Amino acid sequence: MLNILILGFTSLLTDVSSEMIYPILPVFLVSTLGASPAILGLIEGIAESAASLLKVFSGYWSDRMKRRKPFTIFGYANSAAGKLFLFFASSWSFVLIGRIIERFGKGIRTAPRDALIAEATASGKTGAAFGLHRSLDALGAVVGVILAYFIVVYYKGDIRNIFLMSLVPAFLGVILLFLVKEKKAAEGKKSLRIKFEWRTLDKKLKLFLAFTFLFTLGNSSNQFLLLKARNAGNSLTAVILLYLVYHISRVIFTYPVSRLSDKIGRKKVLVFGYFIYGLVYLGFALNTSLNMFWILFGVYGLYMGFTEGVEKALITDIAPGDLKATIMGLHATLVGIGLLPASLLAGLFWKFISPAAPFYFGAIMGIVSSAGLWFILKGR
Repeated sequence: MLNILILGFTSLLTDVSSEMIYPILPVFLVSTLGASPAILGLIEGIAESAASLLKVFSGYWSDRMKRRKPFTIFGYANSAAGKLFLFFASSWSFVLIGRIIERFGKGIRTAPRDALIAEATASGKTGAAFGLHRSLDALGAVVGVILAYFIVVYYKGDIRNIFLMSLVPAFLGVILLFLVKEKKAAEGKKSLRIKFEWRTLDKKLKLFLAFTFLFTLGNSSNQFLLLKARNAGNSLTAVILLYLVYHISRVIFTYPVSRLSDKIGRKKVLVFGYFIYGLVYLGFALNTSLNMFWILFGVYGLYMGFTEGVEKALITDIAPGDLKATIMGLHATLVGIGLLPASLLAGLFWKFISPAAPFYFGAIMGIVSSAGLWFILKGR
């Protein structure tokens, strides 16, 4: 339990750091640096996908070496360092480099960290454990967005200094990680020879990973949600508060829903979560009311509560025991790879068709994936 709390508070501090700058970044790119929505999609897509390729390899080597902690610490430290490039940004290329380095760190840390959580969890409580971790992560996002709001309202200096301020909680989170205790089974220095073959995996696991990738093709960067709200006429401070509503909703629902999945099964929860996503994106496509954005961002947080902890728990349930970090990394890699075409398509749809087009596409992918999960997870 102690490891779960330490990792949760590390994620909390890291998200405080990230969300201090995340709602400001699209406006900084478009208004200050003169980048287009298509460039925004390119940056987010390349950063997420390039770094995500590391996730499966990081998970594999973590399983092979039977070590989790060094990968986790190095990954979080790398993510913190990437924010320095945002401070020095004079063009969108600096932002691209900073985002790649920051996501590179996430690519290294994600699978080993999730394996640490799984190994510290009692049988039958996997959903609750991941739900607690993701809730603390979401709470950090709430604090970060609140800080972003007050900084934008009261801070009159260079917006780049906000990027510098964000380094403080990021490095505090890294320091906290040194308190994590690895299980004895993961302490040995001798690497373990493991074998990973796609064809030997559980059929339901393979289909789940395939539909996760399909869903991701319609799941473009959240930056487009913020940009849509801004272009509809909301002020920058209102956009930040909308983003805050999303994260508050995540905090409220993630832990209880993930815990509920331990009792009623992952399938029902995930199917409903993907379906909510489809409806929310349809709402973003059709919405013309400023007031409706408050509801849409709140329901979008509900979708996250129904999926992010439950997906990780499902993978822990059905992944082979000696390949948990590898499979978690594979899942994260597939999601990351899908984010490149997802964000590129969103930027192109926005520019050449209409600002509503990427959201119609996301709605279709969400509803199709929800139906697919219902059938492939039948009986589990």
